[in-house]
Amino acid sequence: QVQLVESGGGLVQAGGSLRLSCAASGRFFSVNAMGWHRQAPGKQRELVATITSGGSTNYADSVKGRFTISRDNAKNTVYLQMNSLKPEDTAVYYCNAGITATSRLWSNYWGPGTQVTVSS
Repeated sequence: QVQLVESGGGLVQAGGSLRLSCAASGRFFSVNAMGWHRQAPGKQRELVATITSGGSTNYADSVKGRFTISRDNAKNTVYLQMNSLKPEDTAVYYCNAGITATSRLWSNYWGPGTQVTVSS
């Protein structure tokens, strides 16, 4: 069974940094695009950043210049380095990945989420 497991969330003061990690585990053929989304209380889930298997990246305007997404394909892991954090970055952060199963069927998977809280 394929699973995504996030780590690295926590409480940080405004202006601080955090690094999130998300590893895909289980049996599969390949991990395709990976990304991070977030959901603040009372708001819809929104895209934060994505990265293709080839390393092409895309960011939400609200995090450009502050967050960096990267991946280690050998470890099937995606990272989100978050710098200059603001209180409005407070949310549950979710990892997602497009994964091709050994059957060659593609599915989108989500992690359970990790809380990021930025205090002012």
